[in-house]
Amino acid sequence: MNTDTMTKTFHLHLVSDATGETINSVARACVSQFDRVQPIEHFWNLVRTERQLDMAIEGIRDTPGLVMFTLVNDKLRRRLQDTCRDLQVPCIPVLDPLIAALGAYLGLESQSQPGRQHALDAEYFGRIDAMDFALNHDDGQSAWDLHEADVILVGVSRTSKTPTCIYLANRGIKAANVPFVPGCPLPPELDQLRRPLVVGLTKDAERLVQIRRNRLRLLNQGEDTSYTDPEKVRAELSEARRLYSRKGWPVIDVTRRSIEETAAEVMMILARRRAVPGEAGPGGTPV
Repeated sequence: MNTDTMTKTFHLHLVSDATGETINSVARACVSQFDRVQPIEHFWNLVRTERQLDMAIEGIRDTPGLVMFTLVNDKLRRRLQDTCRDLQVPCIPVLDPLIAALGAYLGLESQSQPGRQHALDAEYFGRIDAMDFALNHDDGQSAWDLHEADVILVGVSRTSKTPTCIYLANRGIKAANVPFVPGCPLPPELDQLRRPLVVGLTKDAERLVQIRRNRLRLLNQGEDTSYTDPEKVRAELSEARRLYSRKGWPVIDVTRRSIEETAAEVMMILARRRAVPGEAGPGGTPV
């Protein structure tokens, strides 16, 4: 324990027979519920053979700590659990309770196949297509085929439009983003859309000024511009909000939201919209 900050550090070994994305997300979600703790993470991904497991076990022996795993091979599972028992370190099979409960509910047995969620199927190629779409329609590009989007994000500079679109694309949602710039008209195509959901993004003015100033420092540019002038930024945000209201677009304040939370809100709005019978009107509002 660090007595200066009272932060407790510990070794956390994440062992997976696939990419490790699931176990990494679960581990971080759990750790985030505890204050003043800092895990030293050790990732052991694509563990599918005895030799690969040897490397993970060697690492656990060198730096003992909590072990979380997602292994479907029974032989590898038993060996890892036996080793952890000998080392007297906790060993947690993260997905076991969920798979058991789901199997009992469905009356079926799991296939115990590593990485099955990452199969090269239609869903996978749909995500790749969505990623290409997001990159090709970043920052107002390729406005002529915005009608192919599922979602279009409109917002002032530094409201996390691009990373949110990339995150949505990874969930298979075709997302484009269009910047709102005072004095510059938005693409006329936005007024002709019927299929896509258009969402306006906004942010607290003080926080936005701070982020923009940090951005200019990174670019070694002067900060004394209208881009970071508090009064002009407030006016810019007010103008954007008036536009969103006039268009009837749903608005998300991203000030205290992570990219994941913003994307989750967008997906919830999209799901509600798709559940409404009838086609969408201009700007993505149901008719």
